[in-house]
Amino acid sequence: MRVIVPAADGRAVKVRAGQRVRVTDLEGGQVGDLFAFAADDMTEQLSASHTRAATSRLFPAVGEQFVTDRRRPMLTLVGDTSPGWHDMLIAACDPARYRALGVPGFHASCADNLRRSLDSLGLECPRTPQPVNLFMRIPVSGDGRLSWLSAVSRPGDAITFEAAVDCVFVVSACPQDLVEINGHGPTPLAIDLLSGHEHQPRSE
Repeated sequence: MRVIVPAADGRAVKVRAGQRVRVTDLEGGQVGDLFAFAADDMTEQLSASHTRAATSRLFPAVGEQFVTDRRRPMLTLVGDTSPGWHDMLIAACDPARYRALGVPGFHASCADNLRRSLDSLGLECPRTPQPVNLFMRIPVSGDGRLSWLSAVSRPGDAITFEAAVDCVFVVSACPQDLVEINGHGPTPLAIDLLSGHEHQPRSE
């Protein structure tokens, strides 16, 4: 099953334990904010900080796991055909972020996309968690400074996860168009729920 995530919008799907789910950058250069929640308890969430502690990496390698804020494995990274740039440091954009960037009125945000996506399933979360920013290129220099660079994912590049538990999987095609992280401006992504016979190469 494929779910298209429209540019600057979000979508939520339910993923069963053992099922694989793939996020594809359809046109290239698009960041996707990924959030995940335990299906039986929305207060248990995929945690970037706990995952960094578990893996001792800024982002897991293929075969390693993302864990929750209760240190329980939630997703395993099973394939990545992109150049491999993904971020777990930067917070989701939200209305306050765009106000700080000088936007006077409404601007779509990943935080709002998360809320609306969950609402479509009759769900809610108490706060906006730290996302896993797929395809987002934020290198860290030797002196600790961060650079905000355009995503270099190509059309069709994809990253695939296997769920360790039943979960709610949310992707926002980041609306950011003031900081040049999205190479071509916001464009759509796709979420594919894979059957047992579908797979993705581990890496290129």
